[in-house]
Amino acid sequence: MTKSPRDLTVFEMTVAGLKDSIAYSRGEKRSLVTVRLPAPPPPMDARKIARMRKRLNMSQGLFAAALNVSTKTVQGWEQGLRKPSHASLRLLQIIQEEPKVVEVIFSGR
Repeated sequence: MTKSPRDLTVFEMTVAGLKDSIAYSRGEKRSLVTVRLPAPPPPMDARKIARMRKRLNMSQGLFAAALNVSTKTVQGWEQGLRKPSHASLRLLQIIQEEPKVVEVIFSGR
């Protein structure tokens, strides 16, 4: 049973979009259609980011590696000195909603 686009999580929409893009690049699909645009990622303050990292039982360095940012960047976020970019906020949102995605990142699946 396929979910309706309204029932998809941000992670599922991202995966579906990537699969469509690959199929389009291979010539297997003629056009890409956007059903709906996702809402902007929610803002995250320093405490929320630190709680998320700790809930994942990750050091700042490991968390930074998962997000492909520097350890100093994560430290700045957690100290409230820096704010995550929109792209980083989207990654944080995906990890918040689907924490198992971090396992996928490190397992290389």
